[in-house]
Amino acid sequence: MPLSLRRGRVTGILEQHDDLVRLEVDGVPCVAYPGLTGPVALDDEVLVNSQARELELGSGGFDVLYANLTRGLELPAEQGAHVVKLPYTPAQFAALHAEEGAELAAELGGMPVVCCSLHSQLAAACAGLGEGVRVAYVQLEGGALPLGLSDTVRTLRQRGLLSSTVSQGACFGGEVECVNVASALAWAAATNHQAVVCAVGPGIVGTASRLGHGGVTAAAAANFASALGGSPVLAVRVSSADQRERHRGVSHHTRAVVELCLGDVRIAWPKGLEAPEWLEPREEVDVEGWDEACAGLPLSHMGRGPDVEPWFFAAAFAAGRVARGLLP
Repeated sequence: MPLSLRRGRVTGILEQHDDLVRLEVDGVPCVAYPGLTGPVALDDEVLVNSQARELELGSGGFDVLYANLTRGLELPAEQGAHVVKLPYTPAQFAALHAEEGAELAAELGGMPVVCCSLHSQLAAACAGLGEGVRVAYVQLEGGALPLGLSDTVRTLRQRGLLSSTVSQGACFGGEVECVNVASALAWAAATNHQAVVCAVGPGIVGTASRLGHGGVTAAAAANFASALGGSPVLAVRVSSADQRERHRGVSHHTRAVVELCLGDVRIAWPKGLEAPEWLEPREEVDVEGWDEACAGLPLSHMGRGPDVEPWFFAAAFAAGRVARGLLP
């Protein structure tokens, strides 16, 4: 399993955030996570991982900065951190985790937990929850691990539709780090959040098999929520435009998640769309006006927007609506 590293120089800085820099290395698009590799500037000598781009994978299109040889060596560890992310890999680093100092809730007290199998469901689900709700976003493994890669999360934070971001497990870069999904949910309950939305990061692992995809982490989140006394709500992945038969109608990803859920899970469904017989029990939701509620939010699934995939986003919005109805 070799790394594909190449040496180059930074030839352009295109966009800068605290947790993400979009740049060019020798004219080739690249992303950097300054929290890991330190700041980056024009003409820096760097190492980049080029493998995903060279293989033309769905997660490709750009390189990822691996090390900044000019200003990113001998960076100090975060003060007081000793729990290691990505342990025993070439990218291991220590980060402070909430469990080390914060008191976690023993149970969730019925708190709704929206479980998404795709990152592209996140914005519509949060719009369904609406404004004035203290919502924590928990990023799951199964897609991108760096939370900073998500422009959607930045927009939702700016719009006030998310109050906090949590990266758990191998994910990193949230405002709060947690060891796993269970402790992330318990942290959210202990810090007066009213709801949680869980989703994989941008992109998703997929092999066209029943279980070999990142979407199954939504079932794990639902099971943890059930075990801790929460109220899991599943956002259904539905499509009318996907060219792949396994994702037409209700995706096989959703079917796998439903079959893996061990406790009671509310399955949100947009009223007006015919549902498959096996998707039971489900809660039909009036989603009229969902598009207005999502106005200005980044809605894109596999490059398709709400004009092409209206039911995809309406179904995610329905999950948020069900969750809002569970609030005390």
